Amino acid sequence: MTPLPPRAGRRCHNALNPLHSTVYFSPDLDRELSRLGVADARAAYFASRSAAMGAVGPGAVVAAFYNFNPELVARHLPAVWETADPEQVLAARIRAADTTLRRLLGEQVIASKELEEAAELALRAAEGCSRHARPLYSAHADLPVPGEPHLALWHATTLLREHRGDAHLAALLLAELDPLEALVSHTATGKGMAPGWILATRGWRREDWEAARERLLGRGLLDADGSLTEAGTALRTELEERTDLMDRGPYEHLGADGVERLTALGRDLLMTTFAAGAFPPDLMGSA
Repeated sequence: MTPLPPRAGRRCHNALNPLHSTVYFSPDLDRELSRLGVADARAAYFASRSAAMGAVGPGAVVAAFYNFNPELVARHLPAVWETADPEQVLAARIRAADTTLRRLLGEQVIASKELEEAAELALRAAEGCSRHARPLYSAHADLPVPGEPHLALWHATTLLREHRGDAHLAALLLAELDPLEALVSHTATGKGMAPGWILATRGWRREDWEAARERLLGRGLLDADGSLTEAGTALRTELEERTDLMDRGPYEHLGADGVERLTALGRDLLMTTFAAGAFPPDLMGSA
């Protein structure tokens, strides 16, 4: 078998992960959860992403999601399960994924051989995932694979996303970055969410953000203007390399040619969703 090129799995993840994430920025998810009586957007997010684990409380979600303020999580969990049970939420989420992808990609792409091929490749890659110490991945791996190709692809991207995500949390712990330090340092790379979005969605206050910056400054990872130092850049690079190492299973299972093809197909689909306005224009950035 041809060895995987360096960072091939990461490139494939970067092409596929936003395809999964479209549903969390979609008005369709809010609409589906509102029909169940879950009107708050944060409650809808916590419920829809954690429902595969069952009617969990705030502790499980704080641990598995990592970078949310525990006070925000506790505001919505476990109370949301009194309004809608996990099975109802999972059904609503797959309906939202269906309408979101149809709207963003268009029916011609939905019915294409390329999308069907992407689904087959992504599911094959997911066969190489491992369950141990991966709670979000493992919970989603218990869910059935949808029959329609675009939903099968979305399910597979969910598995691959949560598999890498669970590994990344282990890398963050090893780097001794707490939830806000992880967010601040990621934003400083220029590839993370803008601070305004983080504060609005993760439940942290501006003073929490500034305190995390001070801690990173004290460790020599940020400089006075909030940019990564050489040590900070090295740490973020090491974080991704450690995550790559723990996430290599699915891509080694798929093989170099399959990974290259899936990455190309994923990028085409991703560009289509971007062009259709899947994500807010001010979502990313360090300002």
